[in-house]
Amino acid sequence: MTPPRAILWDWDNTLVDGWATIAAALNVVFAGFSMPLWTVAETRSRVRRSLRDSFPELFGDAWPAARDTFYAAFAEHHLQEVRLLDGVSAALDAGGDAYQAVVSNKNGRFLRAEAAHLGVAPRFAALIGAGDATADKPDPAPIHLALAGRPTGADVWYVGDTRLDMEAARAAGCTAVLVGPADHDGGPAYCAPDLHFSDLRTLAAALASHGVRTG
Repeated sequence: MTPPRAILWDWDNTLVDGWATIAAALNVVFAGFSMPLWTVAETRSRVRRSLRDSFPELFGDAWPAARDTFYAAFAEHHLQEVRLLDGVSAALDAGGDAYQAVVSNKNGRFLRAEAAHLGVAPRFAALIGAGDATADKPDPAPIHLALAGRPTGADVWYVGDTRLDMEAARAAGCTAVLVGPADHDGGPAYCAPDLHFSDLRTLAAALASHGVRTG
């Protein structure tokens, strides 16, 4: 295992749980379009790409109106519902002096508001969300933006919970690190990571035992 000099983190289902609010906001939109509603479990298993990539397929030419409805519904409750997952502090602490940032397909405004609300924003050098780069994951653009000119390589980890995250990591030339069982996305074999950790505490222990490079 190459100790990382930089660790980039996905947000939803990697560091935080905010699925109830995402599902509720989507269902407000679906109801307005007379579409079937999704459970929280269905939302967790289906939501991967950013809104600007997925909504045109779901709602066609009406996607801007659907977007506005979603954002209005989401903004009402997301800060009250979002919570840090177990082991986040341990994992971030184990990152030591490595450069750490977040790259998410959540809208950048909401991402930064959640990080500030949860008190973890100062832990990251950058918080890059959907719409902040020229394209969203799995395109490598947001990862490069988060690195702010730093080179990629095996000693730059991108940590996420889905196959899309692993694809984004490889597209950017980073080590693809899966955390969690990925039972919502076909399991570890389907996600095909370079490294896999069962949870954040296991990842933290591995970082602590191998040491973290700086730079």
